[in-house]
Amino acid sequence: MISEKASVYGDVTVDPSSRVDDFCVLSGHITIGRYVHLSCHASIIGDVVMEDFSGLSGGVRVYAKSDDYSGNWLTNPTVPKEFTNVDVRPVRICKHAIVGANSVILPGVTIGEGAAVGANSVIRKDVEPWTIVVGTGKVIGTRNRRCLELECEL
Repeated sequence: MISEKASVYGDVTVDPSSRVDDFCVLSGHITIGRYVHLSCHASIIGDVVMEDFSGLSGGVRVYAKSDDYSGNWLTNPTVPKEFTNVDVRPVRICKHAIVGANSVILPGVTIGEGAAVGANSVIRKDVEPWTIVVGTGKVIGTRNRRCLELECEL
């Protein structure tokens, strides 16, 4: 179910059991699996896979491409490509992974199976399966795996 108020551009596949709420932006080559939820104002840009039972809370930004902000290059999509240095790497949000409100996931990141990213985090490196991370990826614990049993019952 995709809200009429969501914006969808490019090659986007969403399983019918999943939900994309109001004001989400999906732009790129995006695959969204079964029982996935994108809460309001989430956005996904670039080559991104969201596996079954994963989710993005409100305001989450997932970028599989990003300008080089070092100052060595010009930035933004209006500038010819030879003057920019865009980081383009796919992002994968694995099965049962969840991302807290207003977090940012940067190019090349894999959020491992069952991992949880706390609200307002900025994730630049992979998150190991079943870990709970906050801030810039600091591990603060592990998640319970009972959701795997519930998945089997479903």
